Amino acid sequence: MAINRSVGLKPVSVAEAQLARVAGEGSARHQHLNRLLEASGPHSGRDLADAVHLLCNLHGRYPGLIEIALQHCPKTQPAHYWLSQATEAFERERHYLVRLTSAVGPMPSTPGSAQTEASLLAARHALETLANSERKGCALGASTALVSDWAPIRRMLDRVAARAGIEPPPATLPDDDSIVTAIEVASDTPASERALAFGGEQLLLQHRALFDLLEARAQARGDC
Repeated sequence: MAINRSVGLKPVSVAEAQLARVAGEGSARHQHLNRLLEASGPHSGRDLADAVHLLCNLHGRYPGLIEIALQHCPKTQPAHYWLSQATEAFERERHYLVRLTSAVGPMPSTPGSAQTEASLLAARHALETLANSERKGCALGASTALVSDWAPIRRMLDRVAARAGIEPPPATLPDDDSIVTAIEVASDTPASERALAFGGEQLLLQHRALFDLLEARAQARGDC
């Protein structure tokens, strides 16, 4: 007799699926980020500096993904309040990132600088496209994924700050509960749910590509 194993299972909401997506496909799963968090060898400072510079290139410019998403979100939409709160908090993260970029000194000399710049340009364009998307839910999906995925990145930034003698500012980005609430009230149709999932997937793809690039740059320098 066939057994229906789905009987009694609680359906996964679009918000729960988004958080699970970040947990399963986000930066915390990337081996190079974990290497940066744990490394203590002679090249660790150089590799951390490289990560800070490339992250600043991607997320240190204004307006960023969340700001653009807010600009395109009418005040009457449920997502507007969450995006406004996230914008204020991420602005503080941006200042922190810029400060660390100055503290670590110049970007480490690495073969293939032209390819690196081309990859970063493409990544910035991808984020701008997500933020400007007219598909309801896409920009919110990318923004909530960015905020949720920032936690492991912030741990790396705090490690850089400790090495540079800088006191990390308090982390004030919206928590998972607020992300769940924002998604639940904003994703009211199957189309908006699909768009939100797409935005989240694409943001995480760009973060994985960034850490792939950092890993390749470390290998090109002979650091790993």
